[in-house]
Amino acid sequence: MSYLEVRDLTVAYRTAGGEVPAVRGVDLTVEAGSKLGLAGESGCGKSTVALALLRLLPASARVGGRILLDGEDVLTMRWGRLRAVRWAGASIVFQGAMHSLNAVHRIGDQIAEPILLHGNATPAGAARRAGELLEQVGLPARRASAYPHELSGGQRQRVMIAMALACGPRLIVADEPTTALDVMIQAQILRLIDRLVGENGISMLMISHDLSVLADTCDRLAVMYAGRVVEEGPAAQVFRAARHPYGAALGAAFPAIGDPESRRRPRGLPGDPPDPAAMPPGCAFQPRCAVAEPRCAEVDPVLWPAGPGRTAACVRVLSDEQATAAGVSAAVGAPTPAGGTDGGDGPRPGQEGRTR
Repeated sequence: MSYLEVRDLTVAYRTAGGEVPAVRGVDLTVEAGSKLGLAGESGCGKSTVALALLRLLPASARVGGRILLDGEDVLTMRWGRLRAVRWAGASIVFQGAMHSLNAVHRIGDQIAEPILLHGNATPAGAARRAGELLEQVGLPARRASAYPHELSGGQRQRVMIAMALACGPRLIVADEPTTALDVMIQAQILRLIDRLVGENGISMLMISHDLSVLADTCDRLAVMYAGRVVEEGPAAQVFRAARHPYGAALGAAFPAIGDPESRRRPRGLPGDPPDPAAMPPGCAFQPRCAVAEPRCAEVDPVLWPAGPGRTAACVRVLSDEQATAAGVSAAVGAPTPAGGTDGGDGPRPGQEGRTR
């Protein structure tokens, strides 16, 4: 049973030059108790999706589609119902804890605030609960009297996680939760989130530009490019053998650490993401794609089946019969069969033949 369903989500920002689309028809599903990762480079629309889930976008944004949280559409909720859903139904761990915490209030008071607003606790009870939450995230309860500037970056991020857990939400949205933290602290925070989500049976949408983090933490992985999801499937499979060239390029950007037989070095992706206000014809990725074909400039692909439990918005995942049925001209050369293996034994991203 799914707790979060996003259907045809669109977000456009109003500017002096007109509306600029930031999210273009995104579909996502987070099953109850599961963890979905959302990956992509900066500017692809990941954080916009996160903010749209609880209507946290500015008034200049025009939002369309449906965001079903436990069957209720967030976009049509009245203010009172939306206020009740925030924190208790779903909460967000924002990136950059120093900018998310109030510098002039003690952290214990900041954790207690949503408990007082969304529950029946007394001030003393909320303070006790804040201390318990701090201990739950690995900080002593006495640190409740500290101000944000008295904590390290990792400690502040733990406070943000404690706040997200304060009202017992059923869904946590973690938006780049390890931004600006060193590698060792990143690992600690990720292990902490994974443990707390599992122990409390919470669903999670984790957003990151780091595929390896999401592959290690999440059950399924969706990859965004230019405002759209271009690939989705089991996290480990998407990381190891992406079916969309952009997903493969993201995977190729990581060194093969711990694999003595691999001599693969990280590869950068040439070019820049398209201007959202002037998208190229056909596939948005084709100007940067190493395996683009002439038809890629004509066909704007949708998410087609790309193996068991997998989809990819690339014409190369279609068989000749499927391409004909979809109205897509046949490929030059043999395309990857949509009904083939799920990619577990395919080439690793960055290896020769990475057209999957």
